[in-house]
Amino acid sequence: MQMMADLAPHSTTQLDAYFARIGYAGPRDPTLATLRAILLHHITHIPFENVNVLLGLGISLEPGAIERKLVHDRRGGYCFEQNTLLLHVLTALGFAAEPLSARVRLQQPRDVIPPRTHLFLRVTIDGTCWLADTGVGGFTPTMPLRIDTDAAQETLHGTHRVVREHGVFFHQAMTKDGWTDVYEFTGESMPEIDRTLANWWTSTSPESKFRNSLLVALALPDGTRAGIMNRSFIRRRAGDIIETRDIGSPRELLALLDSAFGLRFAEGTRLDGPQCEWRW
Repeated sequence: MQMMADLAPHSTTQLDAYFARIGYAGPRDPTLATLRAILLHHITHIPFENVNVLLGLGISLEPGAIERKLVHDRRGGYCFEQNTLLLHVLTALGFAAEPLSARVRLQQPRDVIPPRTHLFLRVTIDGTCWLADTGVGGFTPTMPLRIDTDAAQETLHGTHRVVREHGVFFHQAMTKDGWTDVYEFTGESMPEIDRTLANWWTSTSPESKFRNSLLVALALPDGTRAGIMNRSFIRRRAGDIIETRDIGSPRELLALLDSAFGLRFAEGTRLDGPQCEWRW
């Protein structure tokens, strides 16, 4: 199976499957309105998740594998899968989209240099550059963000902004503690070889958070977000937590993944990592 951007005359078939997956039936012209609609539908239908890493199945960036997993198998993924899929979709629709690299800064002080292991897209429309990202978990902005302004930008799921300091851009989100760095970037492109290497480290290194913790997130159409971190389920609106509870057993976890995120796994599947190991 080929990916959308690799197909020419009959690419509509693959696009139809993608749009059915995200519940989108709107225009397909390469405009800002279309980009906004696609992002919101994608992020509220395809969960962010790292289950395959914890299962030891690996993360393939082969285009057909991404489409099969996220579209046809109705699974989710993390940034390299989510934004590679989005890149192919937007390119097939005629958008000027390019992959950029970033360093995730969540819970990292500014004097720490995290690895360059995040992928997002820069989309240029009528000369204006927009940040488009479907893969940064609970801080994924559910609309494109202008890169050329440091003004606050409201989305259905929270407030974001892009600021520039000493030649470095910071994508920030408003939390109860104020503006929080989500990631930093310089505008450097992330070609396929760099994505392959970063994905390998992210999915295999003992130092990667994805090898140590269960992480699931989904933005919901009502403006709330649902998430799982290890053995905790959290639902919040912007920075306000509106529900939190412990997950009591592997069976309860599988039921919650199905009911809250649409992720179905065989009975008896165990998602163990150093931070979420089930001890009974």
